[in-house]
Amino acid sequence: MRRGPFCVVAALLACAVAAGAQRPSAGRPNAGRPNVVLMIADDQTWTDSGAYGNSDVPTPNIDRLAREGMLFTHAFTSTAMCSPTRQQLYSGIYPVRSGAYPNHSFVLDGTKSLVHHFQALGYRVGLTGKTHFGPPESFPFEVVSDAIVEGPTSVSAPRNVADVDLEAARAFIMGDESEPFFLVMASHDPHSPCPQGDASQFDRAKLTVPPYLVDTPEMRETLARYYAEITHLDTQIGAVLTALDAAGVARETIVIYTSEQGASFPFGKWTLYDAGLRTALIVRWPGHIRAGSRSDALVQYVDVVPTLLAAAGSGAVAGLDGKSFLPVLSGDTTEHRDYVYGVHTNRGIIYGNDYPIRSVRDRRYKLIWNLRPDVVYRNVITVAPSNSVLASWQKKAEAGDAQARARHDAYLQRPEWELYDLQIDPVETPENLVDEPSMAGERRRLQVELEAWMEQQGDRGSGTESEATEHMNPVMLDRIVAGFGEAARPE
Repeated sequence: MRRGPFCVVAALLACAVAAGAQRPSAGRPNAGRPNVVLMIADDQTWTDSGAYGNSDVPTPNIDRLAREGMLFTHAFTSTAMCSPTRQQLYSGIYPVRSGAYPNHSFVLDGTKSLVHHFQALGYRVGLTGKTHFGPPESFPFEVVSDAIVEGPTSVSAPRNVADVDLEAARAFIMGDESEPFFLVMASHDPHSPCPQGDASQFDRAKLTVPPYLVDTPEMRETLARYYAEITHLDTQIGAVLTALDAAGVARETIVIYTSEQGASFPFGKWTLYDAGLRTALIVRWPGHIRAGSRSDALVQYVDVVPTLLAAAGSGAVAGLDGKSFLPVLSGDTTEHRDYVYGVHTNRGIIYGNDYPIRSVRDRRYKLIWNLRPDVVYRNVITVAPSNSVLASWQKKAEAGDAQARARHDAYLQRPEWELYDLQIDPVETPENLVDEPSMAGERRRLQVELEAWMEQQGDRGSGTESEATEHMNPVMLDRIVAGFGEAARPE
């Protein structure tokens, strides 16, 4: 009989503790090179844990990491969808320049990743859970466990839930003591349709609906199931932390938790608003990072690989877009970047149409460029049967609710340029300041910066968008059609 997920986690925690009783606690000799554990959520909005202020969802293990490490308030991915996000995180290269800018894409042949860099330093580099990258030569992880089938499932069918093998992760941590290890735990939680966890623990009526969303019964039900899966993610994180403690290597291991891009709600995943691009990022390294510290330094996913390489004592790697924020972690500086950038390629997502978007943000202001404002934005959550949340917004709008009308319409039809003062309007509601005379200087400054970044990346905007499907994995294209029908095929 198959055991429930919480029973499995409990059993693994017990095994880890028992193993720890037999393992010395003095740590392992590794020539001063720290171990690394990188734990990645799947479509978790950055605010949705206790550590980041969400009191609706219990996350004791994420909160523990925040107490024991440094919490970043201004960390960003440059894309709000899975495949490009993971490949920039692993490679240190922005999506257009690496070639992995549509969803379900591959990096260009010859692209190297953290696997190559850390194997060259003598690390064992393994992954358990979600992959969603390619080609294999660019990401030659040691297979810690059988990887989940990464393709899209049908709307009605639950995905394979055996995504993270915690027992295999524990064995990897307890492995060859003569070599440092780098373990990626890539969870599939809380990716929709969110079958994991216990949604009954959440009183729908008492949930706080974020202000950039519209409060409907369907929205509350979706939040409850999504929060339930976050609690399941948190148990996975707890099991890995327990395994590190049991192995006696917690003090010599850098632990990173990050939430990936935002949830697949309107204005989240597949957009360049902060609910899509901004990510939770917590880093723990006992003796090197002050416990309970916070940083508002601007950092991006491409910065993670060079930071970890610097922590391992390696010199800079040529050709990366990222730069090390190790001085921020050590407390030697409070600043890192002046700007962070966003790129969205809508061709290649399920039901996606031709709708390229670019953005640039500093600490206070964000400029978004919608290159096809003449068309209605479309993706899987705007098309039945996956559009229940957006349809509930429309129903509320038709009943006369002005806020529902504004949010529903703003998601589907956008102006060419959007400018937000995030100090005044942190959730980027429709207070678009782009035509305000007092903001003309800020718009020019940000537009010049965005255009310079696009030129440096070889990003031709609509021209780059038109070539998106050439960079996609054809097997994934076939799976999209098989799961959702011919109408879902990218344009």
